[in-house]
Amino acid sequence: MLAAVLAGCATRPAAPPGPPPADVRADIARRIPARIADRTGWAGDIQVAFAAQRIVPNAENICAVLAVIEQESGYVADPVVANLPRVARQEIARRASALHVPRLLVDTALRLPSTDGRSYGERLAAVRTERELSELYEEMIGRVPMGRRLFAGRNPVQTGGAMQVGIAFAEANADGYPYPIPGSIREEVFSRRGGLYFGIAHLLGYDTPYTRKVHRFADYNAGWYASRNAAFQAAVSEATGIPLALDGDLLVPGAPLDRPGSTERAVRTLSPQLGMDDHAIRRALERGDRLDFGDGDLAIRVFALAEAAAGRPLPRARIPDIRLDSPKITRELTTAWFAERVDARYRDCLAR
Repeated sequence: MLAAVLAGCATRPAAPPGPPPADVRADIARRIPARIADRTGWAGDIQVAFAAQRIVPNAENICAVLAVIEQESGYVADPVVANLPRVARQEIARRASALHVPRLLVDTALRLPSTDGRSYGERLAAVRTERELSELYEEMIGRVPMGRRLFAGRNPVQTGGAMQVGIAFAEANADGYPYPIPGSIREEVFSRRGGLYFGIAHLLGYDTPYTRKVHRFADYNAGWYASRNAAFQAAVSEATGIPLALDGDLLVPGAPLDRPGSTERAVRTLSPQLGMDDHAIRRALERGDRLDFGDGDLAIRVFALAEAAAGRPLPRARIPDIRLDSPKITRELTTAWFAERVDARYRDCLAR
């Protein structure tokens, strides 16, 4: 059923080997802006990632990757983050306050000498990139009791690299990584090769029902299938008359069956028309992180009800309505802003 749609969006090859690696590298390098240093190196790392993940090296996929790189880092493997020391101190203060740790104890811990001779506070004041901050946090967690207490053994730096990919995603998808790992996957994310490999996996490593790349770019920011799920939420709202946040989150993680989230609660009001009880609806919504959710009974029936109410066909993908919330962001931005900026870069790349 999805074959015709997926033909234009699938990322993994179905048949014979593609062009020679040297030709792929040359095509990638040609599409990287001329101002970028070491275009050959960037192209080589991208080609290896494509080959290792069996991603088709066509113009659309190459330009999708280059557009995200340009948006997220401007082709810098470990980009500088503005005001990072201030952001880091605020995060430490927030965690200390939540744990009722006096500021005096935090300040005392930051005066302790670190492995390079400087105090942790001095190193914190000098950090410029997420890699530097991540390394500092790792040392504090491993060597300073206050660090273990504040961070609960979990490094607060959760994204990194040229594509700003999630470190948890990289750690969960490390099988098949084509390079030796002298340290950890976290450290690999901050290298050019690792940041590109895992960023490409997050961007192109799954099949979608989308006919436009802008929805894949929105998913890169909001999570796999968020654009498809936001369209489903809009259909639920149309069918029920219940306003919903169109954020792509179909379930509240860990919610008991008797305390569902707003989307699940709205879907349940359609139970008689859907011919599904609460358990069946929950099971269907749990597949919201899979491609086949859109072909399931729940989605098909909800869209049929919604389109009957609207009197028109409804889109199967829409950019989620999400305000980006990160201490690194200094102005109000949204997933739509991100997706549209990347899409503009993508179209520029295709024209090169």
